[in-house]
Amino acid sequence: MLTTTYVQGAPNWLDLGSPDIEAAAAFYGAVFGWELQSMGPEAGGYGFFQLDGKTVAAVGPLTEEGATSSWTPYFQTADADATTKAVEQAGGTVRVPPDDVFTAGRLAAYTDPTGAQFAVWQPGDNKGLDVVTDVNTLSWTELYTTDAAAAKDFYRSVFSWDYEDMPFPGVTYSVVSPAGGGQEATQGGIMQLQKENLDAGSGSEWHPYFEVADVDATFAKAAERGATTLIPPMDAEGVGRIAMFMDPSGAQVAIIRGSDR
Repeated sequence: MLTTTYVQGAPNWLDLGSPDIEAAAAFYGAVFGWELQSMGPEAGGYGFFQLDGKTVAAVGPLTEEGATSSWTPYFQTADADATTKAVEQAGGTVRVPPDDVFTAGRLAAYTDPTGAQFAVWQPGDNKGLDVVTDVNTLSWTELYTTDAAAAKDFYRSVFSWDYEDMPFPGVTYSVVSPAGGGQEATQGGIMQLQKENLDAGSGSEWHPYFEVADVDATFAKAAERGATTLIPPMDAEGVGRIAMFMDPSGAQVAIIRGSDR
């Protein structure tokens, strides 16, 4: 499970690129109870989503040409420059080269060889999200990809991730753990997009799962606020109850009440 004791390759930050920060804050405030703390004009409109005074995610304006609203996971690195070299050597693309964010830390952003966007965070004063796995916070990261084998090879090369393949009807789900972390440190999954998804034009994309107290009630709140249904609430054996939707700006969001809750 996710933890705020961050290790190499584990998710340690998450932000939303949005065309309308105020609208995003209103939507996620209604759905998850988050409050927006702006970092001020010097941060270019960037702000933190907080729950009970603790940072659970962040939001910022779309800054890249042609960008659409989406969530981006950041993975822990001790050296963003070295990770950037590893990404390039493994066939990834550097979208944002390593750069210091004041004294908070150092970031870089990439696109993997299958087209999914992600980033890394090298902590400075900001060590990462304050809380994960609690209700209305990040509990899982998941990659839907056009080429699961290529994606797994890439991320193993960059982060030394471990995988455990779990077969489901018609698909294999690869559970991700940081190097040497074992099952107690599982952090996400990688899944091959099916033919019908590919035929419909789906591309590779990371998206977050947020733990909630009641999937059906949270899903209903999101729908009332303009979300579009992707997967209606359903039970997943051995996992819990899940659902997925697009927020009003088009970013994909998954919610879950884990079976261990």
